[in-house]
Amino acid sequence: MITLFVEEINNLTPKFYNNCILNLQMHQLKCTCGRSACLKIHGYYKRFVKTNNDKLCFNICRVKCDFCNTTHALLLSSMVPYSQIPLMDFVSAVESYESMQTSSALTNLETYPSMQAFFREVSAKGIKHPDGTIKHYAPKTIEKWYRTYMLNGFDSLLPSSRFDLGKPRKLDEDLRKQIEYLKNNYPRITATAIYKQLQDNGSIKKGELSLSTVNRYVNILSAKNMTTNNTDMRRYERPHINEVWCGDTTYGPYIKTANGRKQRIYIMALIDDASRFIVGIDIFFNDNFINLMSVIKSAVSKYGRPKIYNFDNGSSFKNKQMELLAARTGSVVHYNQPYTPTQKAKIERWFGTLKSQWLSTLNINDFNSVDELRESLFIYVQKYNQSVHSSLNGLSPQDRFFSEPECVKRLDDYEIEHSFLLEIERRVTADCIIVINQVEYEVDYRFAKQRIRLRYSPDFEKIYIVESDSILTPIKLLNKTDNAVVKREKIHLSRGE
Repeated sequence: MITLFVEEINNLTPKFYNNCILNLQMHQLKCTCGRSACLKIHGYYKRFVKTNNDKLCFNICRVKCDFCNTTHALLLSSMVPYSQIPLMDFVSAVESYESMQTSSALTNLETYPSMQAFFREVSAKGIKHPDGTIKHYAPKTIEKWYRTYMLNGFDSLLPSSRFDLGKPRKLDEDLRKQIEYLKNNYPRITATAIYKQLQDNGSIKKGELSLSTVNRYVNILSAKNMTTNNTDMRRYERPHINEVWCGDTTYGPYIKTANGRKQRIYIMALIDDASRFIVGIDIFFNDNFINLMSVIKSAVSKYGRPKIYNFDNGSSFKNKQMELLAARTGSVVHYNQPYTPTQKAKIERWFGTLKSQWLSTLNINDFNSVDELRESLFIYVQKYNQSVHSSLNGLSPQDRFFSEPECVKRLDDYEIEHSFLLEIERRVTADCIIVINQVEYEVDYRFAKQRIRLRYSPDFEKIYIVESDSILTPIKLLNKTDNAVVKREKIHLSRGE
């Protein structure tokens, strides 16, 4: 429990409590483990407080410490926790007895036949709380307070805690050392794994020690050693444009195709990390690398190449072709850790915006083709790029992107044409034939019986051999009829033969 001290003149109401929690500076609170700026709201629970005329319902806020993993209820100093009595009640009861101010009739203790009669009178009269309400306590409770005060003074009335608070009573020295050894040498080991190992080596017997006891001690060690299982995640932004392009694919709705059947669409997009500018986007019926390459080609042609591509581990992004494409254009590819969409949070967040602002307003039945839907998407993206972004200090993504023209590294037409090709390897037969996609092509006879690299366009209209000096030499389809009359080159042992 963490007590928030408030002035006694404030009436205890749910509205007052809620205002106190809303205006609370959470980073200034200190946990019982001694650390501050480590408490986060964990949840709420209901609690009822009785008054003279009514019963008030409070939504009590509970916070959790990131270091020791303990939870605490946030209570105002004027609230009475379960099974506890406010310190002011102790003081009021003692003052009532000492000054004899509880009643005008209590001017002299000798007027009572016994001390018990006095305690009964005080109990019947009641004690006034700071909020103005009257609280009645049992005579035995008042007597206990009085005896304690007379024996040990005012400090003895303060609520006391366990003398072994924070120390596991069920764990002896040997068990504590074993747990500390396992946790220090294997920081990622869980309390469940430690508990099982202690059972396996015979240190504890079944039913002798609970898992929760081990878990509490492990949490104490984590707080003491300042360790945590939380992942170190930080909000970041690249200082310049074209440093990182983050790409991803999101599912779209189903749309009717030319044959009358419905087919799902996929939306591929690339966003610049520094400016939130959408550099490339398109709609497809398939989520594959060829479609991704077309989006990248369009983006690089318009806005230059990025230093880094940031993708997840989907098959459309993580493949040999993507790595070769990035190398040819002078970029590198960074793949996120599996199951961590936060590593590409900007594109994920933008897809959420796309769905809430564009997809949610569409009636898919109004679109007769994917081209019509694509046109609508491009209009929305253009509007987004030209609208002020909340994270760009009053700038739109387009204004932020074009504020650094020196960061735009464009590729010429030749580089664009020959970089955005697929690449494969094939072995050439003795008669200078290679097979691609079950189609036979003919290469120069000097490549016979060799393994060669080929680059080709996705539609197989252009196919090149990659020479040793990186020059691209085109090849042609096999024509057996023409080869029947072609004069063969001969190998001469010497000149003049």
